[in-house]
Amino acid sequence: MLPKLDAIIENFEILDDPYDRYEYVIELGKLMPKMPDERKTEDRRVFGCESQVWIDTSLEEAQSAPVLTLSGDSDSHIVKGFVALMVALYQGKTPAEAMKADGFDLLKRLDFGAHITSKRSNGVRAMVDRIHQDAARLSAGA
Repeated sequence: MLPKLDAIIENFEILDDPYDRYEYVIELGKLMPKMPDERKTEDRRVFGCESQVWIDTSLEEAQSAPVLTLSGDSDSHIVKGFVALMVALYQGKTPAEAMKADGFDLLKRLDFGAHITSKRSNGVRAMVDRIHQDAARLSAGA
């Protein structure tokens, strides 16, 4: 099971070596439930990533307002780890909260800014854009 975002951030704070950070990201990806193949459809595919990435965003009723529930997958271990970071960031947020959150800022906060390739950076931006679009769509339909 994927840890809560606060726990992930705390774990990153004790990892100084960029290699250890990447290993932890890969481990986070392994903690994500496998997305069933039938859910890996074109409408869930994130375009703009070098690897194949799928993100499924839906609304779940909560006490005060509907919140996002996400699942995702990738054919790359490291990218699946970045998907896990995005799931941890956006999971449980209302659509309005999700549209204000920036997953790319999370990567900077975790000190990936200087250690991430431009292709991976573009892929994360595509994931964030996709989640924001999904949140806006779900908010309009709610």
